[in-house]
Amino acid sequence: MTVKIVADSACDVPEHLAQTLGITIVPVYINVGETSFREGVDISREEFYRNLPNYPVYPTTAAPATGMFTAVYDELAAAGATDIISIHIASSISATYNAARLGAEASEANVTIFDSEQITMGSGLQVIAAAEAAAAGHSAAEIVAMLQTWARRARVFGMIDSLEALRRSGRVNWAQFGLGTLLQIKPVMMIRQGEVSVVARIRTRKKALSQTIEMVQQIGPFERLAFIHVNAPDAVEELRQMTEGIFNTAHPPLVMGITPAIGTHLGLGAVGFASISAQDEKAI
Repeated sequence: MTVKIVADSACDVPEHLAQTLGITIVPVYINVGETSFREGVDISREEFYRNLPNYPVYPTTAAPATGMFTAVYDELAAAGATDIISIHIASSISATYNAARLGAEASEANVTIFDSEQITMGSGLQVIAAAEAAAAGHSAAEIVAMLQTWARRARVFGMIDSLEALRRSGRVNWAQFGLGTLLQIKPVMMIRQGEVSVVARIRTRKKALSQTIEMVQQIGPFERLAFIHVNAPDAVEELRQMTEGIFNTAHPPLVMGITPAIGTHLGLGAVGFASISAQDEKAI
């Protein structure tokens, strides 16, 4: 029995862990005008964010092609995989899950498609845990059962530094923010079980960070935790230092930059947390 894990690049699994754990990453597309780039293949994250202010049109994103998934599944099966678990960002947010589902239907491999109901490391932490379980010898059925629990306990919190990217992306209802631009509000967003909500509207960045930390503390202790940011290494280091020693987590926290596929919508400077709580707890 050989269980292999597949994920899309919007799950933000760190490259070194993907290599160590044998996770196959399928790149999502970043579109700039008529040009499409495979994230992490045709364009690096660093290059994308460096060029973002100078793009003539605001970038959009797209799911990988169905055939790309089919080819990945067939290749893994040919290499000896008896089961494949393909884990993807929330189907409520992206078409990637559906593309993977159609790709699996066209493949001869034994594939289970799993909706993480999350974005960025909210998905990535589930992918990493699943790959570790596979390496430990757990069956595909056992890992899927674990994933169902992890997805229920997963949260992503993010402080948005500027509302402009959200407005231009069209992914979030602008009416939710009221007079956000005029008031320079720093919204704190939460993603839970595929739903995006604004859980706080704060006037200053410092207060927004403190509010985010306070909300995250309420759902601890944690099985897994990550600090995440959109091309804001100094801001995420500040956040890490603000929380040093206050979180109880079973695994060492990770620090990860957010993929352009998600960062395009959140905007530069966004920072926050991805987590999987150690137990079911009250929802915020």
